[in-house]
Amino acid sequence: MGRLDGKVAVITGGASGIGRASARRFAADGAKVVVVDLDEAGAATVAAEIGGRHIRADVTDAAQVADMYDQAIAAFGGLDVCFNNAGISPPDDDSILTTGMDAWRRVQEVNLTSVYLCCQAGIARLLEHGGGSVINTASFVAVLGAATSQISYTASKGGVLAMSRELGVQFARRGVRVNALCPGPINTPMLQELFAKDPERATRRLVHVPMGRFGEPEEIAAAAAFLASDDASFITASTFLVDGGIHAAYVTPLDGE
Repeated sequence: MGRLDGKVAVITGGASGIGRASARRFAADGAKVVVVDLDEAGAATVAAEIGGRHIRADVTDAAQVADMYDQAIAAFGGLDVCFNNAGISPPDDDSILTTGMDAWRRVQEVNLTSVYLCCQAGIARLLEHGGGSVINTASFVAVLGAATSQISYTASKGGVLAMSRELGVQFARRGVRVNALCPGPINTPMLQELFAKDPERATRRLVHVPMGRFGEPEEIAAAAAFLASDDASFITASTFLVDGGIHAAYVTPLDGE
């Protein structure tokens, strides 16, 4: 028996990185998975690999968000898990002194407004199907500050964290759990792009991780699978940090210490 046997899960941003790893892990744990992404070819590849379905959807569009859940329910007969994971971190989102309004608004739309829309449509459908789990991808940057700022990204993830807490409390007695999954720096294409463009800036991030390495997408997927499962039945409105200890560090160990 898999941890997620019989559950139907919709994962946004599922074509790559954390979303792809999570789609694989959810399916391995027994879930029926709908992979959602603007990258339709990438989503189709992941869905074919795991025996799931794929949907191309713009998660900043309310009608497309509602439709993706309706398609998932029509395909698999229900809805149990909404993993709202889609997000961006573009290079023009930088210091508050240099980030323009276009970059600010674009990041807020994809990272925060999309989670609002997915929660709005998803929770309504979870309630119709007896409850379930909502997992919103926030970030460790929602709980601490950084001198290497991505100001709109940081603000958007803080909004995801606060919204998840609110919703977790609001729907706790109606069978819907809502948690904010807060990854640390993870070895994904987004982070690899940062390394390629600005190695010094990336290195400044690594030194603050007590474990001395970046996380892997599969490690975040494992945490998401736990939150999606009944093993997490008493966990809601949580700030679920999976960050190698970075949020708790003042001075990190030297190698060999």
